[in-house]
Amino acid sequence: MQPIGILSPLDAELALLETGLERPHGQERAGVRFIAGRLDGHDVVLAQSGIGKVSAAQVSSLLLDRFACRALVVSGVAGGLDIRLGIGDIVVADRLAQQDYGALTRRGLVNYRAGVMPMGERRHDPYYNLPPELSGRLREALKGLRLPSLSAAATGGSARRPKIRFGTILSGDQFINAAPARLTLRRRFPGALAVEMEGAAVAQVAERHGVPCVVVRALSDLAGAASHIDFIAFLPAAGAAAAMTVRRLLPAL
Repeated sequence: MQPIGILSPLDAELALLETGLERPHGQERAGVRFIAGRLDGHDVVLAQSGIGKVSAAQVSSLLLDRFACRALVVSGVAGGLDIRLGIGDIVVADRLAQQDYGALTRRGLVNYRAGVMPMGERRHDPYYNLPPELSGRLREALKGLRLPSLSAAATGGSARRPKIRFGTILSGDQFINAAPARLTLRRRFPGALAVEMEGAAVAQVAERHGVPCVVVRALSDLAGAASHIDFIAFLPAAGAAAAMTVRRLLPAL
């Protein structure tokens, strides 16, 4: 059976999945290390994409063209846009959008679907939507999953068990490190739950190849003034929660 491609932007995120590989064997292509093996009985190819949309798109194309992957999964951390969510909470994308693609006008940035001419009337939905049938399978696969409780030290507050939500994730080539920027994204994309730098680019490539793309992000910060501190502090715990969620979803792909 064709493998599932799993990519993470950072080595620390990918290592959490690599430790579970059986019979791993690696190769390098275009400066990227790919590790094939079996993860919980499923054929997979792991790759560190690097940060940003271009890096993620390049690695996605290699996973599809060179390794004939039948699905792409992004595992890693993200910044939270909804203050009702907390550090370590999981967001599985049922919609993705490239928040920095569009036309810069006197009214601000007008978002278009990535790849479409960014002028004139918007005729295309800017979102990449998870197919309902796949969304249903993923939701069923996550029923009953209890992620490990995060300690008070890990959350920066009180100990608690992470929640899992399905919702909109935004991608762009900026690390959001200011509360006004977070609020602006919430206004432009009502209901969006998280922001990161790769997922929607992977979805764009996957759509061209006719394969599904699943993005799983654990919140390492809340996209505010302290995000650069929180990201480093909470990366290990948040990354582990994302990896555990991805492993639970593999049978549904």
